[in-house]
Amino acid sequence: MSKTYLGVDIGGTAVKLGLVDENGRVLRRAERSVSFDGYKTPILDTVQAAIHEFLTADAPRLEGIAVSATGQIDSRRGVVAGTCGNFPGWIGVDIKGTLERAFGLPVTVANDANCMLLGEVWAGAAKGYTDVIGVTLGTGVGGGILTGGRLLEGARGLGGELGHFRLHALDGVACTCGAIGCYERYAATTALVRSAQAAGLDAPDGRAIFEAAAAGDARTLAVLNRWINEIAQGLAGLVHIFNPQLILIGGGVSAQQALLIDPLAAQVRKKHHARLRRGVGAEGRRPPERRRACRRSVLF
Repeated sequence: MSKTYLGVDIGGTAVKLGLVDENGRVLRRAERSVSFDGYKTPILDTVQAAIHEFLTADAPRLEGIAVSATGQIDSRRGVVAGTCGNFPGWIGVDIKGTLERAFGLPVTVANDANCMLLGEVWAGAAKGYTDVIGVTLGTGVGGGILTGGRLLEGARGLGGELGHFRLHALDGVACTCGAIGCYERYAATTALVRSAQAAGLDAPDGRAIFEAAAAGDARTLAVLNRWINEIAQGLAGLVHIFNPQLILIGGGVSAQQALLIDPLAAQVRKKHHARLRRGVGAEGRRPPERRRACRRSVLF
């Protein structure tokens, strides 16, 4: 009988739960907001309540819990080491220890962008590749880097924090982490929303911006193109450093193939033409079967 695990994805706005077997099949899933009261209820309290509700009497026997969590995660200890100022009350939370005591199961915790990358390498768009950059665009910018078939983690599991390398260090926007000009201040979906609102657009969220762009609104398209250029600038620099076979984009906006992924791919190829002109993959082409397998993140 196939082994079953509980997958828990803790994001800035919601926790997503799934029963997953050892072959990567998602058997059941659910979702609950973690920001419903402005984080007055501690995030991990909400997560525990969601898990208790999710694990009904007919749930299969679990082998363990795998947690994908937002923030800088000390994966050795399963503790939140930092949030760069994004989520109140999250720093120092012992995810691993708390959940192991609550549910009596072994718990593994890692950064959410690293988990996105590992999942795609295991059963998705990056299967068979050894050198991959994964970037998630959302409230902030997350990242994961696979080099030589190994996840780049650093001394404490905090490596690959792509949102906080600085593109505009001398004259940039102040970041919640305390630095100036961090990548996520220009490349996150929240950065797109801020830019649109500063331009006087009715832009409550990223979805509204993409809807206006799809309708052909010229001012929205101009803001969107500037945002895409910022993302491309950072990706081109990462290509120079890591020489990847492919780049994966994750986050809700990754579904925007025509308005985001295609123009972004074109800009990265232009800025780093020697490496990406021929496309991606060892043979200079994108395997169609891997493209179809990629859902949450997008291969280009």
